[in-house]
Amino acid sequence: MSMKFYIIRHGETEMNTRGALQGWTDGALNQSGRDLAVLTGRAMKGIRFDACISSPLIRAKETVEIVLRESGNDVPVLLDDRIKEISFGDHENARASELGENGLRFMKDPFHMERFPNGESVRDVCERTQAFLQELASRDDGKTYLIGTHGCAVRAMLNFLYEDPTDYWQGVVPYNCSVNILEANGGILRFIERDKIYYDPELIVDRYKIEKNPLDNP
Repeated sequence: MSMKFYIIRHGETEMNTRGALQGWTDGALNQSGRDLAVLTGRAMKGIRFDACISSPLIRAKETVEIVLRESGNDVPVLLDDRIKEISFGDHENARASELGENGLRFMKDPFHMERFPNGESVRDVCERTQAFLQELASRDDGKTYLIGTHGCAVRAMLNFLYEDPTDYWQGVVPYNCSVNILEANGGILRFIERDKIYYDPELIVDRYKIEKNPLDNP
């Protein structure tokens, strides 16, 4: 019997509205973020979640709690540090554009960036998030899981499943409350849907546009 994973990025926060690198800086959703989580949860009525695992950061945990409530699921939220957002270390709360070459590399070519001072690299995040996902898939328990995490962490977790894993962002930072749906059989994972939006697309706001890196050759 196959497993399913609904992997959701958290709703909007005030730091998101500034395009800031939030990382491990904790904080709740703003009203828009809560509204998107409500819309997403209501659209997911009829999906029965057997379990829920979230990053311990408030914005992710609050998102899955709202989705569970609005979708009519009553399961506890378990927390796992491995699916926290990337730590930006000394650069928490900055904008990528303020960080010179390393900030540009993070948004355009993150596999070639340096580790953030006193923080992590995307390779670090790939290692811990993929360990989480593959361990979960290895249970082969036939359950359906809701997983609450973050934008960079989503791309890190799923990187090995993309057709072109060298394209880290896949063209876009996952939108708030977007959902990647996976199926696992015998520990083998595959996509069912990628970056699915359960609300009106007109409500999408892209705060972290992936633009051409001026360090690249024309």
